[in-house]
Amino acid sequence: MSRLSIEDLDVKGKKVLLRVDFNVPLDDNQRVTDQNRIVSALPTIKYLIKKGARLILISHLGRPKGKPNDRLSLRPVAEVLGSVLSRQVLFSPALLGPIAQSAIDCLNNGDCLLMENLRFYPEEEKNGDQFAKELASLADIYVNDAFGTAHRAHASNVGVTKYFNESACGFLIRNELEYLENLIQNPQKPFCAIIGGAKVKDKIHVISNLLDLTDDILIGGGMAYSFLKVKGYSIGTSILDEGNLGLVEDIFKKADRNGKRIHLPMDHIVAPEFSNEVDFKIVEENIPEGFMGLDIGPETIKSYISTLKSAKTIFWNGPMGVFEMNHFQTGTFSIAEGISEMDAITVVGGGDSVAAVNQVGKANKMSHISTGGGASLEFLEGKLLPGIEALAERG
Repeated sequence: MSRLSIEDLDVKGKKVLLRVDFNVPLDDNQRVTDQNRIVSALPTIKYLIKKGARLILISHLGRPKGKPNDRLSLRPVAEVLGSVLSRQVLFSPALLGPIAQSAIDCLNNGDCLLMENLRFYPEEEKNGDQFAKELASLADIYVNDAFGTAHRAHASNVGVTKYFNESACGFLIRNELEYLENLIQNPQKPFCAIIGGAKVKDKIHVISNLLDLTDDILIGGGMAYSFLKVKGYSIGTSILDEGNLGLVEDIFKKADRNGKRIHLPMDHIVAPEFSNEVDFKIVEENIPEGFMGLDIGPETIKSYISTLKSAKTIFWNGPMGVFEMNHFQTGTFSIAEGISEMDAITVVGGGDSVAAVNQVGKANKMSHISTGGGASLEFLEGKLLPGIEALAERG
């Protein structure tokens, strides 16, 4: 289905409601500790400002459960956005009502206004129709650039589109879809996927779908131990998703039918408990009783990097171990550094994977870093994303 882009719109002098994803981390003093999501929205914001739009930004922040919460106000975000734009960004302490309308009425062409947290209203996450209609009444044109919420049917990204004659996607969403659609429709081969994380149930469906697309799937993180258990290896006290072992068996059967390769860790960094303060060691294949796997081992790293070297397309979602603890971060950081040097299209999705890439300073070496881990996974599962479909229907 066709989708309008902001380049298809005449926005000069128009009030443009721009849905962004400014769900950024704040410290105890309400200071923004990571500006990545703000920076990711800049191309669209700058374009609309340059074209003379009267820009009204809306976003959620945290989980205030439908009630105002001073600690989850977007005011600090407005200050950071103003700093990175090197211009004033106005802030409205209200999203709707007379205060909000007064702030909007003061906008001149090229001005930028950030509204208060969408999730202070319970109707946002319920996709309330009246709430969506009130949001739409704030502006003339709607633009969605919040890919991180595209898999959720909320008022600000789905319901609101019914009340606009013109709705479009911003540059961030356009870029996300370009890379993710290419993974599904026309990936350069060989195509390798690296899937990590703790829980099988969170990734099992995307792994199943990727078996139709990829040549190799490399498994790491806590979920690897469920795969190893099904293959008959001892996993000690490692995390085990016992209720989904049948799904793992189905994955192995599908891989065999499709002639695809699933790679599992051949050695492990283990410890007697989930702690960075205990002794750890390297073990091969079988994990002894009383120990749990917390990272992939050095031989697995070598094997995975060797497999990835032949790839022309690489998708990575999920850490290889408990990389928040320095004793168990080598696997994840090695994969991040390894794929940054590959002559391949490299797409990284998921908060932990993105964090690892940023920590090793390799973000600029990746072809694409997705701003929506959950949305990118659902897209690769073959699911329709409500926030994108709403734009397609209007386009």
